[in-house]
Amino acid sequence: MYVDPTDQQRFDVVDARERAARELAESHRATLAAVVEHSDDAIIGTTLDGTVTAWNGGAERLFGYTAAEMIGHPASMLADPADLDEQADVLARIAGGERNLQYEARRVHKDGSPLEISVSVAPIQDRDHTVIGISVVARDIAAAKEAAERRRLVEERTHQAQRMESLGNLAGGVAHDFNNILAIIVNYTDFAADQTRDPAVRADLEHVRIAADRAISLTHQLLVFTRGDTIQPQDIDLNAAIDEVRAMLHRTIGEDIDLRTVPAPAPLTVHADAGQIQQILLNLSLNARDAMPEGGTLVIEANRASLDENQIDMHPALPPGSYARLLVSDTGQGIDPAVAAHIFEPFFTTKPRGQGTGLGLATVYGIVAEAGGSINVYSEPGVGTTFRVYLPLVESPRDVPVARAVEAAVPRGHEETVLVVEDEPALGRIIARILARADYRVLSATSGAQALELDAEHGCDLLLTDVIMPGMSGPRLAELLAERHAGLPVLFMSGYSNGLLGSTHVLDPDIAFIEKPFTADDLLRRVDAALSTTTSRSP
Repeated sequence: MYVDPTDQQRFDVVDARERAARELAESHRATLAAVVEHSDDAIIGTTLDGTVTAWNGGAERLFGYTAAEMIGHPASMLADPADLDEQADVLARIAGGERNLQYEARRVHKDGSPLEISVSVAPIQDRDHTVIGISVVARDIAAAKEAAERRRLVEERTHQAQRMESLGNLAGGVAHDFNNILAIIVNYTDFAADQTRDPAVRADLEHVRIAADRAISLTHQLLVFTRGDTIQPQDIDLNAAIDEVRAMLHRTIGEDIDLRTVPAPAPLTVHADAGQIQQILLNLSLNARDAMPEGGTLVIEANRASLDENQIDMHPALPPGSYARLLVSDTGQGIDPAVAAHIFEPFFTTKPRGQGTGLGLATVYGIVAEAGGSINVYSEPGVGTTFRVYLPLVESPRDVPVARAVEAAVPRGHEETVLVVEDEPALGRIIARILARADYRVLSATSGAQALELDAEHGCDLLLTDVIMPGMSGPRLAELLAERHAGLPVLFMSGYSNGLLGSTHVLDPDIAFIEKPFTADDLLRRVDAALSTTTSRSP
């Protein structure tokens, strides 16, 4: 039989196209089968009478049965006895022509545990649109709800973190302005005390000074949470920290709570940030207050303790040795063991919504761990709770040098010219007054532009400038003056901590700096130290 070559070529092309189409269809079916098999949802095929014909991996994970155990068996073996009639009704409705039924049902896992599932049922049709089977897609409602709850918690915690960041920014700004005000109060109080000989007036001024010091401490506490890595560790006595916190707590815990403090019999020194130690005690004490809504007893103690290798429930674990220990105990409601297992987790709280951030104890844990210590909790519901904080001891604290304690006088100037730049006029006047009384010549400006004009007219030996100012920052002013006077010493001042400014790259961490509020003595010592860095002084 003769076949025209042209016709043969056409046959080959058609055959190739058909093979390609079949291969494409086969690839599509394989891909679809893989998608179905690996779907998280249970995808099941049944006959019209409910016999299982297809069973994917999602169905195995949801119900616990393998495909070999289910294919050929009735789907009714998965139904809760109370739902058998409903299942039969659904099969009949699909066989009768209904499409895409969706409902919730109870099913039973292979291990006998109940399942709450959402079900989507649709008919399987042949090419003639005859219903030949049923497709079932099932999903675990509990798992879906749990996933939705996790998403909600993540979103809530993200929003909480954003709110805390905003609060931190606000706290930093408020503290900066408040520190300016405190600097004015502290220094005018000192001025007045120096000028009066009336014992009653001096006593009144001393009370003002004590109150201002407490306000300074509160401001530092406000910044503790916002400082991040800007802590200022030093050797501190835990007995002194307890005394300071006691004064604060008397104003906050209420008259129905009996506050008792038991200091260590001798100084108990640790190397930590003083503000953070106070925050530990305040957070634990305020939690204790909340656990005693009808009143009770709160005890804060300090002592030494020895740990061995058998210690349990320490967060984090500590090596054996001798430690300083703080104890905060209450006679409150106590903590359930299931709750105690989570209390140091961020955002975990048992307080009603809107009444707690879940950050208090997590912050305490972070501070303690950062200081190289550990914390544990012992509680009995209905009896009370004791938190124990262990911190490394400083056995040989660095004492204040005797020469410093008996120093004859604060350093004074030799008519050097100090250019003071402070955008708070009242504080600027105080600084000028302190410097002038110490024999410095003072040029006062309230802005960078004004400072540049004064320097052009008079010159200066030292720039003493605020860091954050409208128009021109202190660092930028220092740069411009350095172009005029190479090696000009600069002393920065701010109500923000040096660590905070360094961490945000506003200042180099090792720059000459004094934190507001400061006393006259503090300022004069820093000014003298800054001037001592250069031998170039105006005549």
